[in-house]
Amino acid sequence: MGEQLNRLPDPRDRARARDLRRIKGAATLVLVCTAVLFVVARHYEPVHWVWGYVAAFAAAATVGGLADWYAVVALFRRPLGLPIPHTAIIQRNHQRIADTLGEFIETNFLAPEPVEARLREVDFAALVAEWLSDRERSAALARFVLRLLPQTLAAIDQSGLRGFLGKRIMTELERVELAPLAAGLLSAITEKGRHQRLLNELLGALDKVLANEETLEALRQKIRKELPALFNLYRADAYLLRKIVASTTAFIQEARVDPQHPLRREFDGFVTGFIEQLRNSDAFARRAESLKRDLLARPEIAAVAEGAWESLRSFLEQDARAPDGQIRRQLEAMLVDVGGQLARDPAIRAEINRGMVRVLADFVETQKSGVGRFIADQVRSWDIDVLIGRIELTVGRDLQYIRFNGAMIGGLAGLALHGLEQGLKLYL
Repeated sequence: MGEQLNRLPDPRDRARARDLRRIKGAATLVLVCTAVLFVVARHYEPVHWVWGYVAAFAAAATVGGLADWYAVVALFRRPLGLPIPHTAIIQRNHQRIADTLGEFIETNFLAPEPVEARLREVDFAALVAEWLSDRERSAALARFVLRLLPQTLAAIDQSGLRGFLGKRIMTELERVELAPLAAGLLSAITEKGRHQRLLNELLGALDKVLANEETLEALRQKIRKELPALFNLYRADAYLLRKIVASTTAFIQEARVDPQHPLRREFDGFVTGFIEQLRNSDAFARRAESLKRDLLARPEIAAVAEGAWESLRSFLEQDARAPDGQIRRQLEAMLVDVGGQLARDPAIRAEINRGMVRVLADFVETQKSGVGRFIADQVRSWDIDVLIGRIELTVGRDLQYIRFNGAMIGGLAGLALHGLEQGLKLYL
């Protein structure tokens, strides 16, 4: 045992081993001294009656010390190597100790109540907020994520996940009812007259078209072809074009500046009626579904989707390799901003902490039996001599004091019994 303790790598363990050897030596020395004192006291007992009390004390102290030495040694090994029943308790109960320890930790340390109580003491969100608020840490996390991006994209291509997602998206698009969706989108646009802004843009675009010289020349040529040749001699085409353009431009300007213009009311009525037809007309719904199916069935759509994926992948890979890519900067800024938002919003932190407690507590609950089995298997796999050495190193000093106490208590008990015996002799 001493050689094993001397080979301990931890200086603190070596210091405890030295203390244990010293206290063992002291306890053994006390036992030897009480035995020697008993012999001396018995020898001088006829000389004076006091030696009788000393002998009684020494005898009882020796017996008490021996009994406690036996008890301490029997806990770890067989006293003097003898096959005495109920000794070497830890050795004989190695497997049971392992199972009991695993069950004890599973039942007491990993019970739901103490686990949740301990988890609630930890402010997970504050730790995340503090970590992310450090720009260097967020930059390191962004670089780590981007280093994984090329492998992730390659895995998506090789695993067939892209094809699966494409099919799922097409399936979900086929399930979408286009007419109600379009009606809802148009209703959202028409709220608070936002569709009138669209009309303003259309009128502005038409005004720019009528002011374009190339457009006017094309219109003049069209009018010239429709007029008799006699009218063209007097440049009637130019006159008619000026009149048409002037009237149209004036009409557009009136409609743009007058919120109550008839054109706007007509546009309101057209949009409202179209939305109602989209919502309620079966014919419109059938035409919209037919258009959607025809559109999704066209190979150009698949080609566009394929090209979009390839373009996106190429951009992501190039940007990830760039030393100062856009994605890296945006991701870093986003992480820092998330950390700041968490630090400033106690409600979000509280919600995150509650979620973390639920998730971790559920995880511990589902895994605690495995933890108990793991601990039991580990204790079972330990070398029994090493295990005993560790236990003795930890509690051996206190156990040796039991030997001191046993000698002292035994000696006092022997002294008291000897005094009682002498008193009874005098009385009787």
